[in-house]
Amino acid sequence: MQAAIVVLELAGLTGMALLCMAVEPDFSSLHHRLAMKLLVTLAAAALLSVSAFANEAAAPKVDKAAGEAQFAAVCAACHGADGNSGSPEYPRIAGQGPEYLLKQLHDFKSGKRANAIMSGFASQLSDADMRNVVAWVSSQAPKTNTAKDKDLVMMGERIYRGGIADRHIAACAGCHSPNGAGIPAQFPRVSGQHAAYTEAQLNAFRSGARANNPIMTDVAAKLNDKEIKAVADYMAGLR
Repeated sequence: MQAAIVVLELAGLTGMALLCMAVEPDFSSLHHRLAMKLLVTLAAAALLSVSAFANEAAAPKVDKAAGEAQFAAVCAACHGADGNSGSPEYPRIAGQGPEYLLKQLHDFKSGKRANAIMSGFASQLSDADMRNVVAWVSSQAPKTNTAKDKDLVMMGERIYRGGIADRHIAACAGCHSPNGAGIPAQFPRVSGQHAAYTEAQLNAFRSGARANNPIMTDVAAKLNDKEIKAVADYMAGLR
């Protein structure tokens, strides 16, 4: 209803602009250009308003309190009380993009991403449970980390920021952003992640053990062991 009102109001304004053009045939070319600019602006605003209202109406409600409780009961033992895992075996997920986390849970549940532990947990979660947990943990502050291998840090930086052109390997920063924060709804945060975990995932993409992201499968297939270790260690220290 609210979206319809907005459209009608904008349509009324657009109609007024058209009427002005019709009854004032002697408008200068400047006036005509301004009128046309107004029409285009109003039309664009109408479309954006409808889209915004539709997205807001379609977005399911989340319960962060319920998500926090469920995270504490099911996830905290491995991922840490606030999503900042202390063990390199388990990823840090605090502050991770909610869309990315939700996709991973769905992939674990469907079997598209293989992990016996996570598949077991995800299979018990409803869509609402997933949204609640993800909403809470993605709102937690991610902790920083450091790169530890001084011998490889320069190589890691070169790959992350510039890629390897002669082997058609794109710069990691192009998708994961220069500071490793990722691009919401598209690419995950990698800064502060345990280097050992990132290294394990790159190896899994390369071997085909993890097959839920064709882009990463293609990238990892072109990296050797040393390059994977270098870029994983470098990403850990990004902030």
